[in-house]
Amino acid sequence: MDDDRKIIEQLHELGDRRRERREFFRALVSVAGVTGAMQMALTVTPANAQSAPSDADVLNFALNLEYLEAQFYSFAVNGTGLAASDLTGSGTQGTVTGGRKVNFTDPIVEQYAREIAGDEVAHVKFLRAQLGGSAVSQPAIDIGTDPNGAFSSAARAAGLVGAGQSFDPYASDENFLLGAFIFEDVGVTAYKGAAPLISNTTYLEAAAGILAVEAYHAGIIRTTLYGKGIDTPSLRTSADKISDARDSLDGTSDLDQGISPTGDVSNIVPLDANGLAFSRTTGQVLNIAYLTKLAANSGGFFPSGVNGTIRTSAAN
Repeated sequence: MDDDRKIIEQLHELGDRRRERREFFRALVSVAGVTGAMQMALTVTPANAQSAPSDADVLNFALNLEYLEAQFYSFAVNGTGLAASDLTGSGTQGTVTGGRKVNFTDPIVEQYAREIAGDEVAHVKFLRAQLGGSAVSQPAIDIGTDPNGAFSSAARAAGLVGAGQSFDPYASDENFLLGAFIFEDVGVTAYKGAAPLISNTTYLEAAAGILAVEAYHAGIIRTTLYGKGIDTPSLRTSADKISDARDSLDGTSDLDQGISPTGDVSNIVPLDANGLAFSRTTGQVLNIAYLTKLAANSGGFFPSGVNGTIRTSAAN
C-alpha cells in the first residue's frame, strides 16, 4: 500500500512548467491524504460522486468518444460514416450532422488519415463486442461546418475564426490536421484517466491497448503539424491556440501542451516532469467534448449528450 501511495504521488508531481498543477495536488494530499486525493481525481460527475462506475459504464463512456472519432475520420477519408449495424444499442440513437471527404493534396497526410480511420472503426467494433448487449448506441454527433456548430465553436474559442465565421476541417490537409488535433490529445488523457476506474484486468488490458493506439495517433498528428509548422509558423500557432482553448475548458489546472518547441527541443509528446502522460477525469473530457466550463449533459460535438451513465461535464 505504501508503494502504491508513492506511485500515485509521483504520477501527480509535475515539473516547473506545471508548477501550479503540482501545488494543487500537494494541497489535496495535505488535506485528505493520498487516498482522498485519488478519489477526488477519479470523480466521475457530481451526480455519481457517491458510487463508482462499473466497468461497463467506463467502456461505454469510451465508446461514445470512439463513435465521434470514427465518424470524423471515416467521413474525412471515405465521404461516408459508420455502418448502420455499428450504431445500435441502449439509449437514444442519434444521427451525424455534417462530415464529408477531404480532398487531400498531401499523400502522406491522406495515408495517415486512412490508417487512423481504420483504427477508430476497429475500436468501435471491439468495444461493442466486449460490451455485447450492454453497448450504448451512437448518440447525436455534430462534425459539420456550420458557423454555430461544434468545429466552428471550438475554432472560435481558440481564436482561429471570428464571430459568425465557420471552420471547415475538410477544406484542406492543414484544416483536417487541426480538426484531428482537437480530439487526439483528449483521447489519450481520457483513457489514462479512466484506467484506475476499471476493475476487470481483461478490460483494463484492452483499454491500455486502445490508449497506446490513441497515443500513436496523437503523435502522428502532432508530428505532422510540427513539421508543416516549420514552413508555416501560423499552423503551429493555431495548434497552440487549440491547446490553450482545451486547457481553458477543463479547469484551472494546466493539463494541456501545444506543439511549439522550448528552445531547441520539440514538444511532440505532452508529458509531465516524470515523462508521464497527463490524465483527465470523465468530467474534464466532457467539458471539451461539450465545449463548456459548466456542469452540462450535452453540447458541442454531442448536441444531445452522450449515452450511458457517465454523461455530465465538470463545473469549473
